[in-house]
Amino acid sequence: MNTVRPSSPDVSARMSRQASKDTSAELAVRRLLHAAGLRYRVEYPVPGMARRRIDIAFTRAKVAVLIDGCFWHGCPLHATWPKQNAEWWRAKLDRNMARDRETTEHLTAQGWTVLRFWEHEAPEEVAVQVRTAVARRLAEKGRGHRKWAD
Repeated sequence: MNTVRPSSPDVSARMSRQASKDTSAELAVRRLLHAAGLRYRVEYPVPGMARRRIDIAFTRAKVAVLIDGCFWHGCPLHATWPKQNAEWWRAKLDRNMARDRETTEHLTAQGWTVLRFWEHEAPEEVAVQVRTAVARRLAEKGRGHRKWAD
């Protein structure tokens, strides 16, 4: 285990205050999905994986929507690598990305469709992709959209 620590207690405290759920990107997408008549679960536990959550879950359709923050999840367009305490941050962010891959693989193996988006993506475009995936999965299961129930 890496023994390097965050650069200071102030940095550690500031980072711990960053929103991990109900971010503005998540809320914008959820509003659009709800307005379109879709119903979903928020912060739904990943089946079989302790301490992991799906941001927006359509349980009947088995569609998992995850909206990742650019910094914390290594966005190829917007990720930054802190210069202070670089070794600790690199290890931390690499673990986050590995956990993301592991979660996606686990959900896929359980029969879920996993949709991952970056926080910078337009909520309207994200909502269209989600609606399409949910409708496709429900049609495959012969359930139609039945008022888009979760």
